[in-house]
Amino acid sequence: MSFRLTYATMYNPPEAMHERFDAAMLRVEADLGGRHPLFVNGADCYTAEYADRRAPFDSDLRLGEFALASPVDADEAMAAAQAAFPAWRATPVAERARLVRRAGDLMEQRVYEIAAALTLEVGKNRMEALGETQETVDFFHHYASDFESHAGYVNPLPDDPIEGIASHNASVMRPYGVWVVIAPFNFPLALAGGPTAAALVTGNTVVLKGASDTPWAGRLLADCIRDAGLPPGVFNYLSGSGRDIGEALVQHPHTAGITFTGSVPVGRQLMQQMVSGAYPRPCIAEMGGKNPCIVTARADLDRAAAGIARSAYGMTGQKCSALSRVYVHESIADALIERLQAQIAAIRIGDPRRREHWLGPVVNASAYTNYLRYADDLRASGARLISGGAQLGTASDGDPALARGYYVEPLLAEAPLAHPLWRQEMFLPILMLHRYGDRDEAMRLANDTPMGLTAGFFGGEDEVAWFHDHIEAGVTYANRPQGATTGAWPGYQPFGGWKGSGSTGKAIASFYYLAQYLREQSRTVVE
Repeated sequence: MSFRLTYATMYNPPEAMHERFDAAMLRVEADLGGRHPLFVNGADCYTAEYADRRAPFDSDLRLGEFALASPVDADEAMAAAQAAFPAWRATPVAERARLVRRAGDLMEQRVYEIAAALTLEVGKNRMEALGETQETVDFFHHYASDFESHAGYVNPLPDDPIEGIASHNASVMRPYGVWVVIAPFNFPLALAGGPTAAALVTGNTVVLKGASDTPWAGRLLADCIRDAGLPPGVFNYLSGSGRDIGEALVQHPHTAGITFTGSVPVGRQLMQQMVSGAYPRPCIAEMGGKNPCIVTARADLDRAAAGIARSAYGMTGQKCSALSRVYVHESIADALIERLQAQIAAIRIGDPRRREHWLGPVVNASAYTNYLRYADDLRASGARLISGGAQLGTASDGDPALARGYYVEPLLAEAPLAHPLWRQEMFLPILMLHRYGDRDEAMRLANDTPMGLTAGFFGGEDEVAWFHDHIEAGVTYANRPQGATTGAWPGYQPFGGWKGSGSTGKAIASFYYLAQYLREQSRTVVE
């Protein structure tokens, strides 16, 4: 079978993939330093203010200047999307699907260049960056095919049983209007592109706002959509602060629906805003996780250690699906810890452009500071720091290259259950461990959180059903060394949370996802 890149297969790619990435990185680096405008109503939009962006792994590496939208720019983007909506809604299903699929095709042709940009902007290693780009391609292809398979969600129903009269009925799903997508920094392409593809193929028009830390990814997405030939105004891209531009979009009278990925407080605030006003409007919110893993006495410990390390420390823990809590049976806890220490010691940290480095930096100075604060808090409250706990490149004898970036050590801590960090999403490479004696107690602890995004399990085959029956999470993995709580991929694993991790109970790339971008109209026509 030929190699297919997913988050589950990324650990042993063919050599040609590395060669192509290295060549693309050279091409992208040769063009660094330029000015990147917004994209509004089918054209570049140059603004009065720009932000200078530098790589999170090297403060000397200047990426370029990126436009900052004003409230006027936001209003113009919303007006363009509103004006484009009637014609886009009326575009035949096959044509909308063709254009969305074409955008995915173009992205696939540019997969190495886009991945290189993600490595520079976010600090992801090459396989994470290539994975995110290919995942976004698959979102565009998957949603186009899914919408076509439902025939545009037009379903004829039985005629009314009225003698002598033909009374025809149908259920028709219709788009809402202008859909706002608010994307996070950690997956600035996939979590912008996925909702955008879903909204577009279902007939909505889109205004996308990228995260302040990662404006480049959204602009690259806009280039693919532009070059695919979508009509002006159907897709618009803005970058700027969530407080100013995000709020302007949420409050705008043209906003018909929102997809948001980010923190629980912001997501809950958006949900409240969207149900207030003249009438409630849909809000699809994915709001993070505090993801657990249970390891029983019958677990394969080598498999468990690999899956735990990959999920806890991949992309420096800056994933909503990252593993942050491990509950391990007391009889095998020391053996698992020994294996985890070996996994951590093998992690190569440094410039993510280099093939040998698996772990890059955290995204910004705030995350860098938070890491040290959490590590100090764990120490002060009686936790045992088994591995890690320091910022890298800060000592006088440290690596000067690391000193130019936001590098930290993977941290493993055995902490008392009363510690508040058991319940706080840190979004950093920090893993907390607890030994348990009774598996039902482990399950109670695993579920003792207001969030329920992903969860992992390592144990006997006959214990898996118990795990699935009792865990409170939308995405579950059992005995998976590729990632204890991470690695969902369109078409393979739908991705969505329970409880406070999601607002709809429907998962990304699931059987039920596209319908959220549509509202039902029941039609009766009497001849």
